[in-house]
Amino acid sequence: MQSISPVIFMVVIIALVLWRRMRAAAKPVKGNGYRMLLPLLFLGFGILGLLNPQLHLTVKEVTLSLLFGLILSVPMIMTTNYEFREDGQIYPKKSKAFIFALVGLIVIRLALRSYLSGLDPAELGMLFYLIAVAYVVPWRVVSFVKYRKLLAQRGSVLSQ
Repeated sequence: MQSISPVIFMVVIIALVLWRRMRAAAKPVKGNGYRMLLPLLFLGFGILGLLNPQLHLTVKEVTLSLLFGLILSVPMIMTTNYEFREDGQIYPKKSKAFIFALVGLIVIRLALRSYLSGLDPAELGMLFYLIAVAYVVPWRVVSFVKYRKLLAQRGSVLSQ
């Protein structure tokens, strides 16, 4: 029963992310795009967990987690794009590849969780947190840059 609950939890998370993503694709991105960077602020607080004296993570484990997260950010970055629509607003592009990238990411995390099950739960949690930070930060920053480029293009088109 205990192995089923993380799967159910992940299915619920996937469903919520996909629901949110589909809703967001129907609405234009508002403002200058700085709200895309807000999750980075919230993620920053979790880094303080590295100061926990109960954690015995090696530099190698932390480095590998961060590198693995960076690798996982690549499909997320490639499948997140924005577009102008006929009303002159900028919208997130709908992408089936994003859904596959997200599901693949969750499957990889579940496989890693069972592979690394011998670790202390606090250490395992911190390693997964580091992986998440390492794929969310580049993905959000690149998404922000992509949006700002389109915003600048829209500004130059409107000024002509």
